[in-house]
Amino acid sequence: ITKFSRYYTPAVVIGALLLAVIPSIITGDPRTWIYRAMTFLVISCPCALVISIPLSFFSGIGGASKAGVLIKGGNYLEALASAGIAVFDKTGTLTKGSFEVTAVHPDSIDETALLEIACLAECYSDHPISLSLKRAWGKECDTSRISGVTEVAGQGVKAVIDGKNVAVGNLKLMNAVNAEGAHDCHKTGTAVHVAVDGVYKGHIIISDSLKDGAAEAIRDLKQLGIRKTVMLTGDDRRVGADCAKTLGIDEYHAELLPADKVDCVEKLLSEKQEKETLVFVGDGINDAPALTRADIGIAIGAGTDIAIDAADVVLMKSRLSDVPAAIRLSRATLRNIHENLFWAFFYNVIGIPLAAGIWYPLF
Repeated sequence: ITKFSRYYTPAVVIGALLLAVIPSIITGDPRTWIYRAMTFLVISCPCALVISIPLSFFSGIGGASKAGVLIKGGNYLEALASAGIAVFDKTGTLTKGSFEVTAVHPDSIDETALLEIACLAECYSDHPISLSLKRAWGKECDTSRISGVTEVAGQGVKAVIDGKNVAVGNLKLMNAVNAEGAHDCHKTGTAVHVAVDGVYKGHIIISDSLKDGAAEAIRDLKQLGIRKTVMLTGDDRRVGADCAKTLGIDEYHAELLPADKVDCVEKLLSEKQEKETLVFVGDGINDAPALTRADIGIAIGAGTDIAIDAADVVLMKSRLSDVPAAIRLSRATLRNIHENLFWAFFYNVIGIPLAAGIWYPLF
């Protein structure tokens, strides 16, 4: 409406003035042409445009809310229609985020002791991986045995347990503490490695399951013409590759820190085509910067409050199938708007010449 009225309104006003003045001078009948100019102005008034376009957006947003999709404005609903790149966080978005310990591989220590050390080191954390270790251990942590807990961003945790320096995390952390013998595991999953006083003690494999309907949602997006689907994850490359392959995702980036996700989104934004928008779907605190940077940020309703606040669209029922559904709704809304525009212009094409007395004088 803003773009249209910038040109339409001055053109109509000038046209009405010309219609009132020039024929009046030529014919010497100002009364008739002033009436025709006023009729011209009334018929030219874009009431159909002003009413139909906002109502279409209101209907689209209302229909989405009934389906459990909160869209925070008409501009976001409009931008969804031109989505061309869909980027997903992995944990908690494409997967359930409920990790479970699936294997324990000790080295010079028994399984129970390995689990106990890992659980004690992670006892202060609410991260899904930490929670899965606590569930597997199944006992209360004796915090009196723990001191000097330090979280190493993107790597894991360091702590002093029973007077010994313990490191629990990925292979990067093992290399940082010079734990000899640290090695990757043949099993697919997130490996939590443990070292005590620089001596490697083994690793624990933790796996996450895919959300119901995740593969179908990716397939539906491709059917809607989404040019590229991308997955971002902090997990290791094998886990990322396995998840992307299972879901049919075109591209994945693994072993990312929160800042790396924003860098990936920035790169994808620079690669998008003209008039194409990028959609980012996430659920966690770490996803908030990427949600803000994307053209359209979509948050999972069961995610963190920070992610929901940062997003432009919220999936209140936490169903990934609502992502393609929201895009379909936005396109249906714009299609309705275009139909309204057609009939509004059709009305003006017929009415304005009549008002000007070109085809048939109204009086």
